[in-house]
Amino acid sequence: MNTVSLRSPPISETLHRHRTMARTRAKHSSSPSRHWLLKTEPSNWSWSDQAANSNLTKWDGVKNKQAQSHMKSMHLNDLCFFYHSGPKSRRVVGVVRVVKEWYEEAGEGVVDVEAVGEMRRPVELGEMKGDEGLKGFVLFRQPRLSVVPVEEGIWRRVCELGGGYDGDGRDDGDGDDEAAEG
Repeated sequence: MNTVSLRSPPISETLHRHRTMARTRAKHSSSPSRHWLLKTEPSNWSWSDQAANSNLTKWDGVKNKQAQSHMKSMHLNDLCFFYHSGPKSRRVVGVVRVVKEWYEEAGEGVVDVEAVGEMRRPVELGEMKGDEGLKGFVLFRQPRLSVVPVEEGIWRRVCELGGGYDGDGRDDGDGDDEAAEG
């Protein structure tokens, strides 16, 4: 006779399972990963908070229907810019990876993400707006959305402006000038 346990596994076990599922899907998926930008007020949730939380968090609290639709479109291993919003700190500060796709918890939608790495140099909003290679970035057209898609060329350009990010495969200092692929 099989019994069902209602006890949740420890977070380390859950994280390991999510990472294993993400690796498996990446190996067998024919669709390329997509890129996103996730906004947060540093006073509510900062890059430092992300790092202090074992690099894993539930991305929740998104109320806008269009932003929720973007979250529902996220897949395992999609990369996201971690963007600090607010009047004093509008900039891309890091990169996170989707480790659990959209699910509902306590009546709201959630996507789990883990930190991949900090930008080698934060990329300020003003710098992005002044860059010809970033014309048409959804962030500029829909500045109030907390979750926006990022096209491949824009992803590469923002990574280039920030010198890449820790964990992008360019950490070894081998002089490779290729843009971060993600």
